[in-house]
Amino acid sequence: MRRASAVLLSIYLATAPAAALDLSDDGLLRDHLWRQLTAKPKGERPVVGLVFSAGSLRAAAHVGVITVLENAGFPVDVVAGTSMGAIVGALYAAGKPIKRLWELALGLRISSGSNYNAFNLLRLLLFDRLLSSKNTEKFIRDEIGSRSFEELKKPFACVAMDLYSGEGIIFREGELAPAVRASMNLPGIFAPVEYRHRYLVDGGVVNYIPIDAAKLLGADWVLASVTETDYTYSKPQNVLQSLEQVIDIRGTLLAREQKKSANFLIEPPVGDIGFYDTSRSYEAIAKGVMAAHRRIGAAMEEYILFSLDCLLKDYIP
Repeated sequence: MRRASAVLLSIYLATAPAAALDLSDDGLLRDHLWRQLTAKPKGERPVVGLVFSAGSLRAAAHVGVITVLENAGFPVDVVAGTSMGAIVGALYAAGKPIKRLWELALGLRISSGSNYNAFNLLRLLLFDRLLSSKNTEKFIRDEIGSRSFEELKKPFACVAMDLYSGEGIIFREGELAPAVRASMNLPGIFAPVEYRHRYLVDGGVVNYIPIDAAKLLGADWVLASVTETDYTYSKPQNVLQSLEQVIDIRGTLLAREQKKSANFLIEPPVGDIGFYDTSRSYEAIAKGVMAAHRRIGAAMEEYILFSLDCLLKDYIP
């Protein structure tokens, strides 16, 4: 019952007008300036970048954020993501409908992009045989075909880490599927991805919120959807959960500094939703919708203020 209620509330909030019932002078002025600003083509207003953080299954909350932004008519010109945020970002940049994004998010499973099962998990624990994330490529190709970055509807970038140099590698051109696979390839669980003469693992280890990737694509103003975990109440029950928590803690430490580079943040309170909590995908989406709905008015105002120079050109010769 709670699940159904949460999903229904999310749908209601997502489809409600972004600034409904705000008839104050400030609200009316904001709506007027917003219509004026968003009517301008990309080259005549600041380029908006939408960034999705890492966050394992918590990344389902990004779909809720996208839903509210789309409903509000918020322009998104370029997209970047890390780890599971890279999968959401790639699908969104490819133009997948919101309904399909919801379906995929609600069906998220660790096994969707890997050979994770009881037998292979036993091999990992007993014989030190890392799992394969190759199915991630198949998942991407099944959804959007064998596209390159250049063939997406919106410019997109994702980040992976070079296992030998430790540097973050930003992918924004060439074949899409292997780059996305590398971006969400958890170290210690999945074997490194060999791609472009590098051995690559999850980008969230070095770049939890890839704001720099969005700026590399030309973003002037960046909105980041951040799905940090609240690990303070988490009690790992096995080696894999302990590894996940270590990665989450590192991500939180990275995020503290990286958040400062964003122009605006939406932070769904996804709590302790973890890698294996597949039954809580709906909860993550709902939290994304509600967090974005609460912040969408402020995001509009911040973008308007950032864009005042281009708005004034309509009034001052």
